[in-house]
Amino acid sequence: MKTKAKILTIDDDEKLTELLKNYLARFNYEVIISNHPLEGLNKLKSELPDIIILDVMLPDMEGFEVLKEIRKYSSTPVIMLTARGEVSDRIVGLEMGADDYLPKPFEPRELVARIQTVLRRGKTKDSKEVDKFGDLLIDYAKQSVMLNNNNLDLTTAEFELLRFFVLKAGKVLNRDEILDNMRGLEWDVFNRSIDVLISRLRQKLQDDPKHPKYIKTVWGSGYIFIGDEISE
Repeated sequence: MKTKAKILTIDDDEKLTELLKNYLARFNYEVIISNHPLEGLNKLKSELPDIIILDVMLPDMEGFEVLKEIRKYSSTPVIMLTARGEVSDRIVGLEMGADDYLPKPFEPRELVARIQTVLRRGKTKDSKEVDKFGDLLIDYAKQSVMLNNNNLDLTTAEFELLRFFVLKAGKVLNRDEILDNMRGLEWDVFNRSIDVLISRLRQKLQDDPKHPKYIKTVWGSGYIFIGDEISE
């Protein structure tokens, strides 16, 4: 029998959390409710959920602070909810380590779609904890990347893009395929151009597009990851 995915909801709106619990149960999700951030952090350690739904506007501790605490010891996926829909808030959440961001009010079915996307993305990543390509070291458990023993400050979107390239190494990926994989992180940068995101990632990897070590442009087709993996 398939095990239910466990969702921890941290939101002080008791009516909303009960509604979500009942609604998500229809999709075979087990929902653990916490209406206070400190209680939520404790339940994260005791319940070990598969994904967290975290409200930004919380009593005593803002959602961004809770996210910061979570990321000190856990890589559990986080979807943030907020009544504030400003792009700056969304970007802050994503760059602090959130996996997706949904403004209130929202359609419950859209939340389900976001949950499914984030969980699916987590399952498709390489089963290995670490990949090494020359001087490039990718630690999936810690969601960290090092180049020449220096830690790279990648945003969530940049890390997910690199992970997708590595997962599909040797395969030419067009923009539509890349955008489809990143759809759980929809925000304005993707609407402007996926090329901007790839350019930023290349800069941080110190990867010269004319003489690439990692990401090669295939003109008229897309991009391909060409890093030489080192087995340990």
